[in-house]
Amino acid sequence: MGVKVTATQEKTTLPAEPKTIARFAAKPVSAVTALLAVALVLTANRYGYFGDELYFLAAGRHLAWGYVDQPPLLPLLARAMDTIGPGSPFVLRIPAILAMLAGVVLTALIAREFGGRGKAQTIAAATFAVATQFVATGHYLATSTIDPFLWALLLWVLVRWIRTRRDGLLVWAGVITAAALYTKFLIGGFWIVAGIAILVCGPRELLRRPALWLGALIAVLALVPTLIWQATHGWPQLGMGAAISHEVEHTWGGRLVFLPSLLIVAGIPVGVALLCYGVWRLLRSAELRPYRFLGWTTLGLAVVFFAVNGRNYYVAGMFAPCWAAAAVELERGRAARWWRWVATWPVYLVAALVVVPLSLPVWPQAWLTEHPGLPKPVFATQEIGWPEVAKSVAGTYAALPEPERSRTAVLAESYWGASALDRFGRDLGLPEPASPDRGYTTLVVPPEGATDVLFVGEDPRLLLGHFAHLRPIGKVHTGLPVANAVDGQPVWLATGRNEPWATLWPKLAHD
Repeated sequence: MGVKVTATQEKTTLPAEPKTIARFAAKPVSAVTALLAVALVLTANRYGYFGDELYFLAAGRHLAWGYVDQPPLLPLLARAMDTIGPGSPFVLRIPAILAMLAGVVLTALIAREFGGRGKAQTIAAATFAVATQFVATGHYLATSTIDPFLWALLLWVLVRWIRTRRDGLLVWAGVITAAALYTKFLIGGFWIVAGIAILVCGPRELLRRPALWLGALIAVLALVPTLIWQATHGWPQLGMGAAISHEVEHTWGGRLVFLPSLLIVAGIPVGVALLCYGVWRLLRSAELRPYRFLGWTTLGLAVVFFAVNGRNYYVAGMFAPCWAAAAVELERGRAARWWRWVATWPVYLVAALVVVPLSLPVWPQAWLTEHPGLPKPVFATQEIGWPEVAKSVAGTYAALPEPERSRTAVLAESYWGASALDRFGRDLGLPEPASPDRGYTTLVVPPEGATDVLFVGEDPRLLLGHFAHLRPIGKVHTGLPVANAVDGQPVWLATGRNEPWATLWPKLAHD
């Protein structure tokens, strides 16, 4: 710990570019990729849109350089895919499928850069393909799908630079970072933690390369428009971080379940075992010494996200190099016998048979109620019933007398509810919905001519004091045996708005 390492000494520990490197294991990695592709493609059009997908589609109708809860890439991507295939969940999910398939290949490529041959590359790829987080998020378009893929791409570029010293890779690292920053701001945390780890354990030469700082400049310049949007809107992303922390603490179990849930999303048993072993070998293996900072970065990010009450999958971007390191060490025969037994095809088969029905909607919708004991993904019910929600609300709205209906805006308590009404309610006669929840706040503000509000939600107390009268007039009823997040919520009518929307809307907005 107290030994001083000079620049000359540091360089001697770094690998020179080898004349040869193991061939890419194209056939086995392609087979693994194809198996995951089959599972994702066959389930991509089952059920319907996920709640977050509906929100991205709604945000895509109001394109901006930023949003309260995210950068602009996902709404832009959702709009593009909906333009290609209007109303098609399958088309919307094509980028998610491609991102996860690319993640399989990138994990194998990282193993190759670590010196792994065919076996190591296949183990690394297969571990990615049976990870709960990536199988599940490959099913729907979300920031949690695109962001880990971009992290894996960035890490492959950095690992390849360490082996080859081709500085052009560092410029591309800046471009990839810019794309990641437009998906989620988490990649900034990676660079801070990784920078500290590199200063401590190397390779410090990376931080002295002008190409790295040119790449950083590209990322910063690309981010300027969304930073301006955040600044002009009062930096809402900071408030969103606090809201997520509160949600994790009171809904997801907080720090108490952070580590167990993190291990679960890595995939049981294979992903968990190789994640732990990979971190250990990154920290201890002499052959992997130039990449040691990746082990410390993984641990550092886990500590940071634990401390701020972040979501467990925020660390998922670091899974690929850890699995790749574990696979290489297994191939070299340095692992204990039980570690080697974990990475055998019967274990991967069992893992796939467990993960797929828990992560993907493999069963027909009717089976969810006909066979309640069947394993099903936790988000399955949030892909069902959204058109029926819109029909129910539209029926309540249509029942209002015409003079009253013409001055009534539709307001949903949750951004999912508003997004569903935006997607399916327009053809049913509903006006453009609004919601004071999270990112929907800046998408739509009720028109000034709307003196009354049809409110869909459990808790209408946020309207109290702002309207003369408030009364329940119905309930959302989909008629389906499987209820989503909005099914069963009451519908309220608030009349006699007592102040302009320009002053009222900021008071209603919440995270």
